[in-house]
Amino acid sequence: MTSSTRQRIVVLGDMEQGLRRMGNWATVDALADVVVHKAVIKGQALIDALKEADAVVLVRDRTPFGAELLTHLPRLRYVIFTGTRNTTLDQDALKARNIPVDHTEWGPSKASTCEMTWSMILGATRQLEQQTAMLRKGQWRSNSPEPLAGVLHGQTLGLIGLGEIGSRVAKVGLALGMNVVTWSPNMTQERAAAQGVVAVQLETLLETSRVVSLHLVPSPATKHLMNAERLASMRSDSLLVNTSRSALIDTAALVQALQKGTPAFAALDVFDVEPLPQDDPLRMLPNALLTPHLGFVSEPVYQRFADGVVAHLERWLRKSP
Repeated sequence: MTSSTRQRIVVLGDMEQGLRRMGNWATVDALADVVVHKAVIKGQALIDALKEADAVVLVRDRTPFGAELLTHLPRLRYVIFTGTRNTTLDQDALKARNIPVDHTEWGPSKASTCEMTWSMILGATRQLEQQTAMLRKGQWRSNSPEPLAGVLHGQTLGLIGLGEIGSRVAKVGLALGMNVVTWSPNMTQERAAAQGVVAVQLETLLETSRVVSLHLVPSPATKHLMNAERLASMRSDSLLVNTSRSALIDTAALVQALQKGTPAFAALDVFDVEPLPQDDPLRMLPNALLTPHLGFVSEPVYQRFADGVVAHLERWLRKSP
């Protein structure tokens, strides 16, 4: 690369508009032209946005990046993604083209997602969205008798998955005085006991838990784990929480289950299509608390993303190892 040659860098999926705001891009801007797309783009618009790109920055796995797309990008020579896992990036196809791939660190994303999970559990249990809406309409209490908020102390929390995030969620549940049980495909009593919880069969977890929270990495064996049959087996007063991946739930079955009232409520931070379409039936359900995939979205996590992206781009532009 000569001093007169400027590279073209395209950033995809920065919905939060945080990478530019939080990173020091002075060196990168001196050597390259940077274009940032905050909205998710697809199809021909995506190809048009990338066809002149020398480097691409992917925020999480918001933009599927597969072998077919790569055939339209003859200039591409470098890819960075934020975080440490990208489930929609075809790294084999990139390797075949000898295109190096780097990623940033995560920062406190596990803590962020745990706190988001509990925000949703508590928000749903204490009816915060409904109560705030009532206040904004000028009311103090409902005009008609309605079920009141619940209390989690003494109730059962069922964790499907007990990894880094699930274990953090378990500790909070125990601190609140909940009975915490867990299941995953490879769970053992010893592993559960190390976190102070009890391993049970999935059927038992669903039948007994007041709150069921999902914390698995999706796999062919766990895709649509929460299908119509398992949703119907949940307690009639239960809350289903998902801050992991939407693939764990059969969304069409969940909509029908919520319409029938079992589970009683769902709190969802992840969806099959993101952003969630305006006409998605989930938006119409009164017994669903929906948030726009905020689990990892926090200032310290994004700061780590921004610093990592800038550092990798500077090294690449300077052709350092």
